[in-house]
Amino acid sequence: MPDPLIKVVAEIASTNSALLARLAEGEAPREGHWLVADRQTAGRGRAGRVWTGGYGNFMGSTAVALRDGEMLPQTLALVAGVSVHRALLAVAPDLAGLMLKWPNDLLVGEAKLGGILLERQRDAVIVGIGVNLAEAPEVPGRRTLSLAALGHGVSRDAFASALAEAWAEDLTAWHGGGWPVLREAWLGRALPKGTMLGANLTEEGHVIGAFAGLEPDGAVLLRLADGAVRAIHAGDVELIGQS
Repeated sequence: MPDPLIKVVAEIASTNSALLARLAEGEAPREGHWLVADRQTAGRGRAGRVWTGGYGNFMGSTAVALRDGEMLPQTLALVAGVSVHRALLAVAPDLAGLMLKWPNDLLVGEAKLGGILLERQRDAVIVGIGVNLAEAPEVPGRRTLSLAALGHGVSRDAFASALAEAWAEDLTAWHGGGWPVLREAWLGRALPKGTMLGANLTEEGHVIGAFAGLEPDGAVLLRLADGAVRAIHAGDVELIGQS
């Protein structure tokens, strides 16, 4: 059975949108509480991509209340990546090749297993997470896969409980000034340094470089062909060879 802090609905347009609407109506962020859907009909990912899902997959969102003087809220995408990675290995300990790609993807090889979407409203951030447990949705131009296709049969509720536990621990650490430790935890789960990435930047177009780590504020570092190291604070970053 799901944890009492995990509310499950049969079908919803978007768990992120539902929590954002509650904030807009004046509800305070309820940290540690999750809204999870059996089916999501209008989910979305970064850059407006459609990311819907069917039964057996995890589709859920939770809220974070921002406090004065805390680390930049965009680092929460990386913290969530650490939590999802931890939760997946908790329920599928033999899962091989699971890696994080900046800022919000979980990959096995070059295929996407899950993703994270942050949306801010005033002094709160909604963290939306989707993981392909049972089936992989078709996403144009992207390779996707599911945990089931890799031979790991994991129930949605078991994963939800593992994620809620990992997230509670990591969010507490983040609120307590533990971002430097969480940053190292993210790097330890990331693509190998030297992996070639392409960044689509608003003003400069497409930039290609080798993954070279993270800035203290969570920006990704790319080593360009001329040897210069460039910090990317925002933009769409993809493995070379994928759109």
